[in-house]
Amino acid sequence: MYNKPVLLVIAHGSRDPRHAATVHALVRRVRSLRPDLRVETGFLEFNIPSVHGVLESLAAEGVRDVVALPLLLTRAFHAKADIPAVLREAPHQLRIRQAEVLGPSPLLLSALERRLHEAGLSPADKSSTGVVLASAGSTDPEAIAVIAAIAREWRQTGWCAVRPAFASASLPRTEDAVRELREVGCKRVAVAPYVLAPGFLPDRIARGAHGADVLASVLGPAPEVAALVLRRFHAAASDISLPRIA
Repeated sequence: MYNKPVLLVIAHGSRDPRHAATVHALVRRVRSLRPDLRVETGFLEFNIPSVHGVLESLAAEGVRDVVALPLLLTRAFHAKADIPAVLREAPHQLRIRQAEVLGPSPLLLSALERRLHEAGLSPADKSSTGVVLASAGSTDPEAIAVIAAIAREWRQTGWCAVRPAFASASLPRTEDAVRELREVGCKRVAVAPYVLAPGFLPDRIARGAHGADVLASVLGPAPEVAALVLRRFHAAASDISLPRIA
């Protein structure tokens, strides 16, 4: 019997092969930071292994405790409904805790800035640069409010301005936010995708960034994201007050 908690990273999945490749790269980085921790990956749809398949395999091996970590930046439908529903169907011998989603976190702001610097911005550019915080979008008001709050917080770190934008479900779109930052007088405009992996919606963000000066990469396997995954894991594994699922 495996007596240590297993970390199960749950990603949504995509028909775009770049998505799964980026998720696996992030998980490899997490493993490199904690080689003593068993880390598995499961997808809700489109990719394999499925979450259900991983859970069945763990149960067959005698694993008892699993921390299921949603690879999500906001607490919206997938975290509130899809993932708990899948976890409730897990083999009964597994004791599962669902960790918090990754965002919001100062580590994610650090990862965003890392990507902008990698795209060519320097710290000296900050005060003259407006940034579009471009997320996938959601119909969940809580998730939209979180993105707006992150933009306000990030603005306080010295950027000319920061505007939220959404690739779907909500407005404004990336191109609208780029135009607004031009209109308020920012010398240059950068788009920072607040997404974890490439795919359909990140591609829409990139198209909307056509009028910007800088387009950063997705967060992907940034060191800060890997560290945050482990932080969420430890919080769930150590907090016995968290409700167990299954």
